[in-house]
Amino acid sequence: QVQLVESGGGSVQAGGSLRLSCAASGRTFGLYAMGWFRQAPGKEREFVAGITRSGGSTEFADSVKGRFTISRDGPKNLVYLQMNSLKPEDTAVYYCAATYESSGSTISSLFASAYWGQGTQVTVPS
Repeated sequence: QVQLVESGGGSVQAGGSLRLSCAASGRTFGLYAMGWFRQAPGKEREFVAGITRSGGSTEFADSVKGRFTISRDGPKNLVYLQMNSLKPEDTAVYYCAATYESSGSTISSLFASAYWGQGTQVTVPS
């Protein structure tokens, strides 16, 4: 089992940047693919970005491609989501997720069963 704690959320003007961090507990961080999801008011939670346990592959939602990057720091048990050129439609609660990685699947599909953090709010006023 792994526990996840997100940080770095806040309010930023459109066009600005934020970096979210996710700290994972335990010694098994390297076993997990990691991801970021978000949920806006009145909407379902959606996949934003994911990274394999090696860090060698990433996947992004079309809505954030070219603006967001995901990275991980193995020794520090951290995952980051760098968000640039933020838009009002990026406003949501952002959740970190961890899941065991399996071969032959897209990264986003791995998170059908996952561990979740408590979320951090990102607000981009219109």
